[in-house]
Amino acid sequence: MRFVVQRHEAKKLHYDLRLEMGNVLKSWAMPKEPSNVKNVKRLAIQTEDHDPDYINFEGIIPEGYGKGKVEIWDRGKYDIESRKDYKIVFILHGKKLKGRFCLLKFEKAGEKDWLFFKIE
Repeated sequence: MRFVVQRHEAKKLHYDLRLEMGNVLKSWAMPKEPSNVKNVKRLAIQTEDHDPDYINFEGIIPEGYGKGKVEIWDRGKYDIESRKDYKIVFILHGKKLKGRFCLLKFEKAGEKDWLFFKIE
């Protein structure tokens, strides 16, 4: 399975983490650059699923929602170790992000809020 992190210069700069799952890219927007340092947590807000073809997208979104420049910050393959409704543990094999990571649902902050961090 593939993943991508896209640096998105929209209204506010953020990073979009996209994990290929089945026929879609599950997606989370992170206000801060993802960290490859163990236990450095980043807010990851779940967004709408994207078409798998979007995994290679770089360019300018000219108008409307998501307007702005998109470039690939990191990409590679990943393996899911475990997946539950509130927790996904996976191993990233990217150029920048390497190792075991976790997405943990953080419902106290909001229904779509998750924490993204490196485990090891």
